[in-house]
Amino acid sequence: MSPDKVSNDTGSTVTGSAAGRVGYYRWVICALLFFSTTINYIDRNSLSVLKTTLQGALGWTDVDYGWITTAFTFAYAMFPSLIGFFVDKFGVKKALAGALILWSLAAAAHGLAATVVGFMIARFVLGLAEAANFPASIKAVAMWFPQQERALATGIFNSGTSVGVIVSGGVVVIATAWGWQYAFVSIGVMGLLWLIFWQKFFDTPEKHARLGAAELDYIRSGLAPVTQSVKVPWYMLLRYREIWPFLIGKFITDPVWWFYLFWLPDYLSRERGQNALKAGFWVGLIYVGSSVGSILGGWLSGHLIKRGWTVGKARMTTMMLAAIFMPSSILAYYTHSFITCVALISLATACHQAWSANLFTNATDLFPQKVSGSVVGLGATAGGIGGMFMTLLVGLAVQWTGTQQIAFVLAGVMHLISLALFWFWFKARFVQVNVDAGLDTRTSHRGLIAAGLLVMCVGVWLLSFVSQRWEYIVGIVKFSGALQAAIAAGGFGVIGIALGYAGLPKKTQSPA
Repeated sequence: MSPDKVSNDTGSTVTGSAAGRVGYYRWVICALLFFSTTINYIDRNSLSVLKTTLQGALGWTDVDYGWITTAFTFAYAMFPSLIGFFVDKFGVKKALAGALILWSLAAAAHGLAATVVGFMIARFVLGLAEAANFPASIKAVAMWFPQQERALATGIFNSGTSVGVIVSGGVVVIATAWGWQYAFVSIGVMGLLWLIFWQKFFDTPEKHARLGAAELDYIRSGLAPVTQSVKVPWYMLLRYREIWPFLIGKFITDPVWWFYLFWLPDYLSRERGQNALKAGFWVGLIYVGSSVGSILGGWLSGHLIKRGWTVGKARMTTMMLAAIFMPSSILAYYTHSFITCVALISLATACHQAWSANLFTNATDLFPQKVSGSVVGLGATAGGIGGMFMTLLVGLAVQWTGTQQIAFVLAGVMHLISLALFWFWFKARFVQVNVDAGLDTRTSHRGLIAAGLLVMCVGVWLLSFVSQRWEYIVGIVKFSGALQAAIAAGGFGVIGIALGYAGLPKKTQSPA
């Protein structure tokens, strides 16, 4: 096979000749998505950065802060499935622009809030709007990049999550100089400024005046034409078996990122003896490493595809390399050397982001562009529920053992479990689902109905467990963690209902 060509899993040939000759405008789009993601994480992380300032100025209790943070978490975890549907329905440009206007106004509105309820409303709207970022960004990548470059583009814009966390510390400078109100207003203004560039430089490739014909051909090489013949409701995507490794993968590996995001500073302080300033420095260094991992993971699978590997083999190989190094988090916990510990945690977070870049890209490998927003939205909901449950699990582990040992072990093995599921499901062969062929939904899907009942039972048990031990759990993970655990339990119930509903018989969908 020529080095200028790559093959997909169906055996068709994809021209990948010298991307440099056809232009680079698609990377402008990637830069827009990177800054959108960075702003997204600055917005969401600003409250925790300013927590001490706000508690002193407004007299918040831990319960007050718990309600405020949970308002965001609930909206961000529960609404991506619906938000993804709107992204598919109205298109990336309108959906992400509308979402960013809403979340920028919500961020600025924090500066006008003076009560706990006011902050709860602002955080809820912020979480609801920010849920659009990843479904829209993944769909934009599918529109603007050929399959062999999608993971790299995803890795680059996904690295904005780490950059946003690092940069968010800068809001303290603004709050110190001009007051916390102006810190929130400045964040909102930053998002609206980004919107100017989005409106000017983004459109569909076919309509974009700045895109040359050669680059458009390169983007579209090897891809089937986009059709709109069959409308697929987001909940009916659950009937496709190809979606389940993606959803389960998000459910069990996203919590690893949540664990590092929320518990790492506490670990460095409590168990490694670092003061707050030093812990913040080391956490920032770890996030720099995770950004590098996100980009390298995306680059590697694309590089393998360009060398003639099938899409499935390239993605699975890259995910395997990321997964087999995730147990470095276990070694990090047991090492006596602090520098070695930081290095191993950096490796683990880098591998997670490399994994995440390819896992996100699976959504467009396995499903057509027109439903990719809904697929990513469902995955984000699964990951959010898993992340909230992780809060309870880590808290209980710390209470029972006095350390985060169990959490580090779980963080080291979850990706390997997900990798095994992918291998069992696909055997490294990815074939995109033809949703235009329609689904025979006249008969019930007993497997989905049974799974729905099982998941609902788990949700009821979890809700009972949390409610019966409420005071105990509050003592471990504070009010916010207990509330998130209750929401996660309710989330299991919502997933169970969705599964059962998707399994019920309905009218047959057929091509128009």
